[in-house]
Amino acid sequence: MRFRLHTLGLAVCLGFAMAPCAALAGFDEAVAAHDKKDYATALREFKKLATAGDPNAQFNVGLMYANGQGTAQNIKEALKWYHLAANQNDISAQINLGIMYATGQGVELDYKEAAKWYRMAADQGVASAQFHMGVMHASGQGVPQNYEEAIKWYRLSAAQGEAGAQSNLGYMYSKGQGVQQDHKEAIKWYSLAANQGHAIVQNNLGNMHKAGQGTPQDFKEAMKWYRLAANQSNAKAQTNLGLMYENGQSVAASRVIAYALFNVSAAGDASNENPAASHRNRVAQAMPPAEIDAAQDLTRELLKQGYFLTALDNYAKNPAVKEAPK
Repeated sequence: MRFRLHTLGLAVCLGFAMAPCAALAGFDEAVAAHDKKDYATALREFKKLATAGDPNAQFNVGLMYANGQGTAQNIKEALKWYHLAANQNDISAQINLGIMYATGQGVELDYKEAAKWYRMAADQGVASAQFHMGVMHASGQGVPQNYEEAIKWYRLSAAQGEAGAQSNLGYMYSKGQGVQQDHKEAIKWYSLAANQGHAIVQNNLGNMHKAGQGTPQDFKEAMKWYRLAANQSNAKAQTNLGLMYENGQSVAASRVIAYALFNVSAAGDASNENPAASHRNRVAQAMPPAEIDAAQDLTRELLKQGYFLTALDNYAKNPAVKEAPK
């Protein structure tokens, strides 16, 4: 599971904020300076407010030190300001501290400390923090491994539209982790994440429709999800799409297209875990030289940026060679 810094825009005083926000003249000027990329001025103004105890400004100072804006990058200094803000319940600072302790960015790796900060933000209803709490309970990082607790946090996060939580809920239902195995429920959560463009989940959905898990077997629906994931360079989906073309499942069988898709998949993931290269070599044994040449040409078209589905559909409509029957 990869983490990333919580890079919301600079914290801004809300219109209904209490007197201290209005009294801290200079906040708007600092934001304006930052927007103009006058980082030195922005940092100077935010520091004045941060020193006076404003948590929004403290978070912004930490963010600027973390990003090296208006100063040399200094992760230790960023941590100092994040801690000051987080201890005043600044959600963004709490999340950034959680991420930094969970990944060892500028600090010694400490899952227990990460869980502490994530929990503070999660208890305030922050979907991304709730998702991270689910991940930590599922993996036993910083907290005892507890699938039921992971499910609880994933549900809270997923209800707010967090695609990662929806995906992980789908996975846990598909494997029966913390819940009774339920492929139908897995399909429900996977679908929510897949409709947000989550490529891994789109491929998983394709697999479930192809196998008829939690839904009637439907090659056409499987093809839909494989295409969406493959278009995002998901190597597994590209391999699965190749198998559909090789076997003529919901599409006209084509060794040329299958070979090209296996080729693209192998180029994107050359690991031993990806069977695309062996599939390509197997298909090639039944292909005459003209088909191999056409498949290599199609591979080049598929690899063009933003042209994957267009190239695929164009070739399917107008094949360069007439393939001999198997």
